[in-house]
Order: sequence, then structure tokens, then C-alpha cells
Amino acid sequence: MTEGEGRRPGEVPADLTAPEAGMWQAFRNGSVYDLSSGDSAVDDPHGGHPWGPERTVRARVVCWLLLDGPPALAGRVSSLKLVGVLISGALDLAGGTVMPYVEMRDCRFEGDVLLPEARFTTVRLVDCSVPRLEAARLQTEGDLHLPRCRFLRGIRLTDARIGTDLMLNQAVVHRDRSGRSIAADGMTIGQDLQAELLESHGELSLRSATIGVSVNLRGARLVNPSARLALNAPQLTVERSLYLTPAGVGTQARSGMTPARGTRIQRFDCQGGIRLDDGRFGDAVDFERARFTLTDDQELSLRRVQTPELRFLGERPARGRVALSGARVVNLMDRADSWPGPGRLHMGGFAYENLVPRGPFPLAERLEWVAAASAEYTPEPYERLAAVLRAGGEEEDAREVLLAKQRRRREGLPLAAKLWGYAQDWTVAYGYRPGRAAVWMAVLWAGGSLAFAHAYHPPVKSGEHPAWDPSLFALDLLLPVIDLGQVGFWHLRGGWQWLAAAFILLGWILATTVAAGATRTLRRG
Repeated sequence: MTEGEGRRPGEVPADLTAPEAGMWQAFRNGSVYDLSSGDSAVDDPHGGHPWGPERTVRARVVCWLLLDGPPALAGRVSSLKLVGVLISGALDLAGGTVMPYVEMRDCRFEGDVLLPEARFTTVRLVDCSVPRLEAARLQTEGDLHLPRCRFLRGIRLTDARIGTDLMLNQAVVHRDRSGRSIAADGMTIGQDLQAELLESHGELSLRSATIGVSVNLRGARLVNPSARLALNAPQLTVERSLYLTPAGVGTQARSGMTPARGTRIQRFDCQGGIRLDDGRFGDAVDFERARFTLTDDQELSLRRVQTPELRFLGERPARGRVALSGARVVNLMDRADSWPGPGRLHMGGFAYENLVPRGPFPLAERLEWVAAASAEYTPEPYERLAAVLRAGGEEEDAREVLLAKQRRRREGLPLAAKLWGYAQDWTVAYGYRPGRAAVWMAVLWAGGSLAFAHAYHPPVKSGEHPAWDPSLFALDLLLPVIDLGQVGFWHLRGGWQWLAAAFILLGWILATTVAAGATRTLRRG
């Protein structure tokens, strides 16, 4: 189609159909071109009612208008605004530069929408039925809005550059031949990625994407149970926050806002794995009330993620793994019932500075959380927790954590070392309860004083001995490095000799464990 010779600029070409001629005039006027019937069931672009030629325009005519359309009427701005239109054939604008504003509502596309390497100002497709959107390396100065649209064979936005917002609120996207619903690797968005109540059937891929403000997946439903990942977003950079949280449903709900009390909500629901490895988030990663349905081979992976705040407040996944290895956060906000059990939590190298529990999270359960993170003994999780508790002024809890670390370490030691460990535990709790040694010493001293008061104790040398004092004698036996002038002057026989030897042995054990505990305390300080 080209302008015929002698035809004045803006004149309607003769070979256009009546609906196309009307669209031509509306384009010049910048007005909305509405071909809907007024019957909501018939006008549903996703329904089964056929749309006839009276509301059909050819895709190549739409391309002609957008790439080389007629001039606007005087005092008007040309734009393409369609409602209730069936576009027949593939809409191919690959590599083109489109200056007019584009908005299509409640439309059906018979073929794919092909926009690779195209340039637009703003594009809005609202509640449209589209077989597939192919838009790799697309560039827009403003928004790309696709709310409530349904895509039967996926969306491709690889390396796209969106000037302001990408909106996918309430969109339904099915997988393409490669199993992806949305392929947006390397995409850059100037402001927000809004995908509230999105329904994704396949892998949502955002590898190495960069988002200028926030990613909103509130109330989204990601379904890819038969593959490894439902959300694949390693090296994702978000200047502010990633929201995998509930969204309000209904007329009272406001997009992008925390649902008001009394509003019916829909949780973020993911059936398949999530990969956010090496992500950078400027404010927070929020899993408030998120639901994860994983298989044994799938995982929620946050390896080496960096963010000021991690809100791990979702439901505990019944299966699968949670991996935080190498992640670094400032505030860890969590609940006791959000974490998986032993063997399904990996936290090697996980660094956090503050714990902000939501609801009861007693120390005993926090120790179970640490123990669940590794099948074999690893000191780092215990030391990290103790350091955070100590920094928060909870010195007693920090000592309990370090004591639990020693007990966990003891489980893997040889028998002799294990027995020595039990001795240290029973006496001074590995040095973390030094007062226990004084109690043991007092008990042994009192018992020894009473026992030795009845002992037969002839002197070793007659006339060369101090006065017999059973209390000093017992204390002299218990203190291995102090001579109180009692031991060595008396000759004990039989059971009394064995009792004295036992007191000497117990004294050395107490002294050694106290020294070991003191050394550990000094090293810790």
C-alpha cells in the first residue's frame, strides 16, 4: 500500500475497508476508535464469540499508520487508540521507529506482535488477547503497559530498554516452546516493574535485568512445577525493593499498596523454584506471607544476595531447600515458622547484622535454626549468631550459643576427646559458666572436710608435722598449684588413700577446665 498519485496528503486510500477507513480518520484526529458492540460477553477479547469483518482491520494497515501515517488534522495530535478491534495477520514493526502514541484496549490479535529493535514513545495494550509478543531489544521513551492481557505463547523482552514503567498487572502469560513465559534477560527499566496479580505459566526469566525503582510481584502466581525454576533472576539489580507479598483483590484494592484491613487478599504463590543469586536490592527483599510449593529438587536460592533488609516471613515450604549461602543483609526479619527443617536450609557464609523476629522466636528455636543449616558441624553460623546477640546487648544468650557450638562440635570428636569435652561441659560448661567450677569446688571441699574428719591419719614423721586439719587437708588436695602445708605430712591407708588420689585428680580436672575456659574467654574478647 502506498499513496496513489494525485491523492492529497491525508486522503483515505481507496483500497481500505470501512473499518480501516474509520481507523484512518480517527488516527488523524487522535481520537479513540471503538468497534465494540456493547455486549460484554461478545466484546470479551478472551472469549469464544467470533468477531466479524465489521470490526476487523489488517495488521499491515496498522503498521502503515504507525510508521508512515497521514498528518494530523489541524490542532490535533495523531495517535492510534483502538477499542474492541480484531487485528488480522501479524503486526510486524521490527526495527521501526514509531512516533505516535499507541493504545489498544479489549482488542484481539490474530497473529503475533513483532516489535524487535523497534522504537516507541509509549505503548499500551490493555486487556488484549495476543498469541505472542516478540520484542527483543525494544526501546520506549515512556511506558510499556500490558495489564490484563493474555499471551498464549509468551513474551520476549530480552535486552529491552523501557524508559519508565513496565506494567504486567493481572496479565496471564503461557509458556513458549522453550518453556519460558516471559524472557526478559538483560532488560532495563527506568522505574518500576509492576506485575501485581500476574499469572505466569512457565519460567519468568529476569537474568541480569536492571530495575530503576522496584519490582512488584504482589499477589502474583508463578506456575512451573515440572521444571526447575518458576522465577529465574540471578544478578538482578533493583534500586529499591522486590515485593513477593500479598495484593488486595476487588474494587477497594489499590495497586502497589499494602492491602487495607478487611480487603480480600491474594498471596504471592510460587509453584517451582526461585533463583535470585547474586542479586542487589537497594532497600529490601520482602517475602511477607509468600507461599512456596517446591519439589525435593527445587529451591529458593538467595546465594550471595545483598540487601539492607531481608523479610523472610513466608510460609514454611513443605519440601525443597532454602539457600542463603554467602548472602549479606543488615536486618534479618523472620518468623520461627518460616524456616525449613534440618537438611533443607543452607547458610554457609550468610552474614547479617541485626535480628528482627516477627513474633515469638525463643533462643532454643533459634539454635535449632542454626543447627538445621548444616548436616555437619560448622562453627561460622554459631559465631555469627553469637556476635549479633552480643552486639544487641544479649550477652547471656550469646554465651548459650557458643556453648551450643561446643556441644555440636563434640558430637564429631573421637571418644577420648569426647569424654574430655563432657568433663569440660559438666564442670564449667566449656568456660561459658565459670561459676560452676566454684560450686563444684565448694561441694568437694565440704564433702572432703566431713570425710577426712574421720580418717585415720598417722604422721609420716613423728614430731615433724602440723596440727591435723581435715578442711585444710581437703583443700590442699583440690588446689594442685598451691601448697597449704597439709599433704605430705600424713600417711593414709586403704580407701582413704584412694579418696585422696581422687581429690587430687578432680582438682587437676577443675583447674585445667577453668584454664581452658579462661583461655577461650580471653580469645573471644
